[in-house]
Amino acid sequence: MAALLKSAHRLVVKVGSSLVTNQGQGLNLASIARWATQIAQLRADAREVVLVSSGAIAEGMQRLGWTRRPQAMHELQAAAAVGQMGLVQAYESSFREHGLKTAQVLLTHADLADRQRYLNARSTLRTLLALGVIPIINENDTVVTDEIKFGDNDTLAALVTNLIEADCLVILTDQDGLHTRDPREHPLAELVREAKAGAVELERMCGKAGSHVAKGGMLTKILAAKRAARSGAHTVIASGLEPDVLFRLAQGEAIGTHLIAETMPIAARKQWLADHLQVNGRLVLDAGAVRALANEGKSLLPIGVKGVEGTFERGAVVACLSPEGTELARGLVNYGAHDARRIAGKTSSEIKSILGYVDEPELIHRDNLVLL
Repeated sequence: MAALLKSAHRLVVKVGSSLVTNQGQGLNLASIARWATQIAQLRADAREVVLVSSGAIAEGMQRLGWTRRPQAMHELQAAAAVGQMGLVQAYESSFREHGLKTAQVLLTHADLADRQRYLNARSTLRTLLALGVIPIINENDTVVTDEIKFGDNDTLAALVTNLIEADCLVILTDQDGLHTRDPREHPLAELVREAKAGAVELERMCGKAGSHVAKGGMLTKILAAKRAARSGAHTVIASGLEPDVLFRLAQGEAIGTHLIAETMPIAARKQWLADHLQVNGRLVLDAGAVRALANEGKSLLPIGVKGVEGTFERGAVVACLSPEGTELARGLVNYGAHDARRIAGKTSSEIKSILGYVDEPELIHRDNLVLL
């Protein structure tokens, strides 16, 4: 079994609500102190660590006297606003005991969807790490809406992993790792010790359950590993209930499920494209265009497009779909939706006669396109 953390220099560690709260009833300060101790050990070993922590909404629920996670967005925002105060205070106090400084970083998808804000966020996080500060990251639930929310901190952790080009993503949960079946329903299910990140069979094994406190299930963790692998980062899914789990993983101990990134990291600009959680529109391709993109490394020409869906402007991020509806790529489109519909299925030489102008002969240039 690969010892993924032993040689890792830069880590993103995600801890779920069940590991930092008292079963949803406020923060477990003793648990938070243990996480601070383990991360301090990693810092002493010259490793850089970013912590993605759940718990703000659960803490806010406790402070507000709520027993179940609310569904209304404004109530979630209120709980997060109240709970962030306690969460940040708890981490700050615990890390101070080890002589470490912390920084709170709240992110939304809009922060990463805009190229300039994406670069600013990366620069800030890298600067904090260079200063020896522990960034504590969470989704900015106080302003998030349905259109921009990450939806779970597993996805957020994967995006941060790619953002800072970390070596490894560690997702800590209350389960031992990924099992062949849901162990809560099938006691004889076997633990998957090692697999390739993004392997299709992994998604079939996952239950979709999340508790009334935690949003994500094992499926979100598998998809997060698949996303992190795009930047070459390996993923470990392990139980945060294991004593000193981070330190033991860093020493090379085989704990939990290790998911290996076997693909070469993609270029930073294309990584930004791949990390978009929402797209502005969709282009339905014919079989020839699918082959040109997937097998021949070519740009997307108008003649290969059968349909245009959505409303978008030039420069927007759009998805490229196979005739069966599977997303195979995404990229920055050279024409807005109205003009794209007019030239779809036409040759590049016909663009000027149809539109009266030519910006580019391609709908999406290969340099602005990433295969998924």
